[in-house]
Amino acid sequence: PKEPSGSLSTDSIKIKKEVANAFVKRKKRSSPYEWYFEYYKSPMEQMHERCENYPPCDYLSDQVGFALAYNRFFG
Repeated sequence: PKEPSGSLSTDSIKIKKEVANAFVKRKKRSSPYEWYFEYYKSPMEQMHERCENYPPCDYLSDQVGFALAYNRFFG
């Protein structure tokens, strides 16, 4: 169904989940190495998250960089 402006309505764009699954596939993990890194974060990533969750550290990291900000508050 077309709207008066000539564009398609949002109802005509929607597709069923089963149809969408036919052409959008989730990537399969091929090795235990990939499974491991999906569940466990590296120490550096943990440090980044710790700094991001603490607003003064997050703000300072935008100003002077992550390493200096992290050392200032947690180092």
